[in-house]
Amino acid sequence: MAENGDKEQMSDMDSKICEQVEYYFGDHNLPRDKFLKQQMCLDDGWIPLETMIKFNRLSKLTTDFGVILAALKKSKTGLLEVDEENNKIRRTPSKPLPEVTEEYKNSIKSRSVYIKGFQTDTTLDEIKDWLDNKGHIENIQMRRTLEKTFKGSVFLVFETDEDAKKFLEKRDLKFKDSDMIILSKEEYFTKKNEERKQRLSEAKAKSKQDKADAQKHAEDAEMKSLEEQTGCLLKFSGDLDNMTSREDIHALFQDHGEIKWIDFSRGSMEGIILFKSNAKEALEKAKKAANDSLKLKEKEVTWELLEGDVEKAALKKMMENQQECYKRKSKGNRKFKGKGRGGRGNDSSPRKRIQFQGKKKKFESSDEDDAEDDDDKSGSPKKRQLEDKSADEPEPKQQKTAAEDQ
Repeated sequence: MAENGDKEQMSDMDSKICEQVEYYFGDHNLPRDKFLKQQMCLDDGWIPLETMIKFNRLSKLTTDFGVILAALKKSKTGLLEVDEENNKIRRTPSKPLPEVTEEYKNSIKSRSVYIKGFQTDTTLDEIKDWLDNKGHIENIQMRRTLEKTFKGSVFLVFETDEDAKKFLEKRDLKFKDSDMIILSKEEYFTKKNEERKQRLSEAKAKSKQDKADAQKHAEDAEMKSLEEQTGCLLKFSGDLDNMTSREDIHALFQDHGEIKWIDFSRGSMEGIILFKSNAKEALEKAKKAANDSLKLKEKEVTWELLEGDVEKAALKKMMENQQECYKRKSKGNRKFKGKGRGGRGNDSSPRKRIQFQGKKKKFESSDEDDAEDDDDKSGSPKKRQLEDKSADEPEPKQQKTAAEDQ
């Protein structure tokens, strides 16, 4: 068994091969790479080179086993080892994946940097070239939309706090003449929280304004309705017969004016009639037909045409009474059977439980890590993730990233 780490001089191709393969087995990608972890379980962590050359970005560099092995043997990281037959590689058992503790999460966060300002057609290779000589970078996460379009921003994880600190000191960087927004991860989340609070505040203010506008609109509509019914109210009062009803009032005016609503309860000594048209005209016709002696069930009645504010107040109250009446009727029309779920009917007979027999619909699940990948491997039912989310704070679904970019 031969370990990598030979002292030979590394070419540019060797560096790229080592960087790519070590990323696959690195702390950021391996915990979320289901395919690679499944393959590792088959042979004590060993992965055949035949499998490795099916990884998209490595295959673009080379598919020559000899070139890959020669490069890995020159690496000084000690992360990988090659088997004695020179046809398999694995992560060195002496370098296990770190335990995801709070300390580890904080370490990742302190080394993470947010950069925004790239054009949406920018490639990972262009970003890596731009970042060359700007510090040792452990991971690059290209942030993408749900449609997998690059959002123009990335998260970087530097190898050390010092590298991250030095990078943050140069916030006036440009990419293709575009000014870049550069923040620490802590600054980024603070900024996002402030923006979220601002949106909530604006939404609350808008909701409050919308309610005020709706109320104003309702009031305007109500006033318009009241104005349209001006001159249609007729009040009556007197020592009325206790058996006087709305039907008696309708009978009195049936040939003289169409009544829209009567605000009156049996036993009351007064009430208000709302005509569909002019109340004065209806009253005059009724009086003329009764020889100016308009009575209700042979009882003397005082008839009064309402005007001005008194009329508006009466109309408003009448409209409220109408709405309340409609609500009561609506509730009365509802049919309630039994005393609740699992109860019995009024006839004390057991209620039959009816089960819905509709078609069941199966919803396909979508694994965020697999869905964000574009590195195809034969034998794998899903795509694998290369450019990964940071281990400490996974991105929400609306910020999915294309993993196979590193």
